[in-house]
Amino acid sequence: MKPRPRFIIFAHNATYDKLHQVATLGLTAAAMGKDVMVVLLFWTIKKLAEGQLDALDFPLEYQSQAPTVARLLKERHVPSISEMFAEAKKVGNFRLIACSAGLEYMGVDPEKVAKNVDEVMGLPAILSLTSGAETTLFI
Repeated sequence: MKPRPRFIIFAHNATYDKLHQVATLGLTAAAMGKDVMVVLLFWTIKKLAEGQLDALDFPLEYQSQAPTVARLLKERHVPSISEMFAEAKKVGNFRLIACSAGLEYMGVDPEKVAKNVDEVMGLPAILSLTSGAETTLFI
């Protein structure tokens, strides 16, 4: 049996617009039968540890449009980031991985992160797992 194509997203930026792309791309790839791994780095780890994954925050250059976008997301019943991650796990093979070094660098409680991801691992293991993937994105 041919292995499923692997779809990797290295998620570094943690504003809502970036995390929305991570979630929608990951969910879509999982629904298409790909093995999806989202690797959380730096700011995404911090946001997860602080329980702010679903916060509607936007880059400074788009602050003036943030209220309109937030209203439209609500009106159109766009699922939250955490809801999309949960749905991706239901429809396919979707894993959230946190980089262990990022836990240290961002000064977060490792237990808060570990309970919200599938695994915490170091960069050597992450690079081994992601090597040769069909698609690799850095967002």
